[in-house]
Amino acid sequence: MTNTCRDSGRAGPDNEEEFVDILKEKRCSSDLCHALRDFTPGPYKGGPTCTAADLPKAVLESQYFRYVVEEIATETGSSLEEVREEACVILEEMSQNLQLGFIRLLAYVLTKVLKRLFTGVHVNMEGLDALRKAVGEGPVILLPNHRSYVDFLVISYILFTYDIPLPVIAAGLPLAGMKMFGEIFRRSGAFYIRRAIGSDKLYWAVLSEYVRTIVKKGYAPLEFYVEGLRSRTLKSLIPKLGMMHMVLEPYFKGEVYDIKLVPISISYDRVLEESLLAHELLGVPKPKESTAGLLKASKVLQNNYGSMHVNFGRPMSVRQLCRGKINRCQYNLAPRDLPQKPSADTQACVSSLAHLMVRIQEEGSLISPWSLMACLLLQAPTAVLTEQGLPWHRLTEKTLWLRKLALDFGARLNWPGQVPDPDVMSSAVALHHSIVRREAGRVYLVQEEERETERPINPEEDVIKTAVAVLMMAAYRNQSLHIFVRPALLATAIHVAKTAQRDELFAFFCFLRDVFSNEFVFIPGKSSQDFEEACVLLRKCGAVRISGQEVTVSDAGLEVLSFLQALLQPFIDSYQVMFRYLCEDGVHVFAEKQLLPAVRNLATKLILSGELHTYEALSSDTQKNVVSALRRLEALTKLKASEQNEYRVNKAAVRRIDDMFCGKIPPRMLQTTPDAKL
Repeated sequence: MTNTCRDSGRAGPDNEEEFVDILKEKRCSSDLCHALRDFTPGPYKGGPTCTAADLPKAVLESQYFRYVVEEIATETGSSLEEVREEACVILEEMSQNLQLGFIRLLAYVLTKVLKRLFTGVHVNMEGLDALRKAVGEGPVILLPNHRSYVDFLVISYILFTYDIPLPVIAAGLPLAGMKMFGEIFRRSGAFYIRRAIGSDKLYWAVLSEYVRTIVKKGYAPLEFYVEGLRSRTLKSLIPKLGMMHMVLEPYFKGEVYDIKLVPISISYDRVLEESLLAHELLGVPKPKESTAGLLKASKVLQNNYGSMHVNFGRPMSVRQLCRGKINRCQYNLAPRDLPQKPSADTQACVSSLAHLMVRIQEEGSLISPWSLMACLLLQAPTAVLTEQGLPWHRLTEKTLWLRKLALDFGARLNWPGQVPDPDVMSSAVALHHSIVRREAGRVYLVQEEERETERPINPEEDVIKTAVAVLMMAAYRNQSLHIFVRPALLATAIHVAKTAQRDELFAFFCFLRDVFSNEFVFIPGKSSQDFEEACVLLRKCGAVRISGQEVTVSDAGLEVLSFLQALLQPFIDSYQVMFRYLCEDGVHVFAEKQLLPAVRNLATKLILSGELHTYEALSSDTQKNVVSALRRLEALTKLKASEQNEYRVNKAAVRRIDDMFCGKIPPRMLQTTPDAKL
């Protein structure tokens, strides 16, 4: 490996060969020769072999499918043939048609594209070797994180390069509508899923049986995004459980002996869609996936996006992970081919595994120098960044300090060991010239260029212009948040609760963890372990002393605790803006589509008045996370009869949560509150 910190401990490899740049030799060889090379993967031993055309036939002939068709026909009054015809249409829309010729076509195109976009695509060989072994032993599920459109076929490209069986990939249906490319993707292994399935019983049945058939018959490794969607904030998303349950059910029912889960961490120095993502967070509609849009996006090929790291995690046995967590005997009480509602234990197990996969993705990601610099830049007042600029020497000194803290906390850093540190940081700023510029020894925030217009820009438009740059920078900060979030929760508890009592700090830590459970990924039921991890890390870096039942701050720890508390402050401020809006006199029942622009308007006014200092409160993702948190905490109730996602506000509950944020309610009261969720 050529660019991981030399002294990173757990954060990096012990030798220079852990990651290999797969583009290095391709820059000196023929792209066509690579695409036409012999592809001789070892056999995939998930089960008896079958063809792409066999999969839909197996779905239509399954006992499970016949049962569901009869049930739907009875419920709707339709004939069996009508329901089957509808299912055939769904299968035709959904099915993949993996063909090696199209993989070769994409290999040729992707080699050219990747060489233009990235200085290197680095892959860990140890993980690839473990994957090669796993695909020869049984069903394999590939679980990459999702940060960019580039993610979509890069795994297939890597497996093709190293003679490993190619996966079939769960993709969003809009991709199928792209002229020419939709069919190329289908023949490269993509099977298409509608984004809004809702309560469509037939669609669920067809999709789940199609997925289970791929796993049971051992057609190919199956790849899907456990987070469900591409993250617009570059922060891990709470996992979606539907697909996870489908791929695990053959194991639960004893139809396969074991399944291997392979978490994959894809890390970018710079993301192609950085500006697009920031605009989406500010309410600009996402462009529709289209061939024309893809061709227009070709201008990105003129830019440099640094390096990409693809870290294949250790294949994990579902059999071992589920040991002692579920009783599979429950599946023997009814025929395996009939639908069975999963037990509470099974649902909890699936949720725990999904969250664990996301956590392992986080731990396997590589943190760039720019991500650390973004953490620090966002803690400076925005007015300083846009007007006076931040002194370069101060930013570089603090970045080196933060690098040491990140390594103490176990981060994997993508920090070149053979390059002088000042050069590393200068290169990071130069790579992100769309967000910051360095001038006369200072660093300034770059705002969008003003479009030619006859009228002057009003203050609200100026706020949005600044917000685009701030949200772009925040996305890169978010790439490293998983390293700091648990110590940051404890640092915030120490700051707000103003107590040294361990049990009181734990109570406040759990409150913050619960409120932010849609913002950050925490494994359910592991609050004690998260608190212990936070204590260990803060003690390790010398920020606190722990003796008996007391956690006391050391003199040397003030800088660490101040940084961590400031890291979490934009999220606290953003949540409090939402609380403020919901507690206004005229707000009792609201629709979600009305709420987001209304909260954005309030946040804009507070920023202009100087009362609010974080532009992140304008982010629609943060606002949606607050809604989800308040629903879970029973401060918002969704109206059942509503078709427009309408909610009723429990203002007393919202005020109580806000009071807890402000420290108005002592931690000891959190332990005795009648509402266990709070």
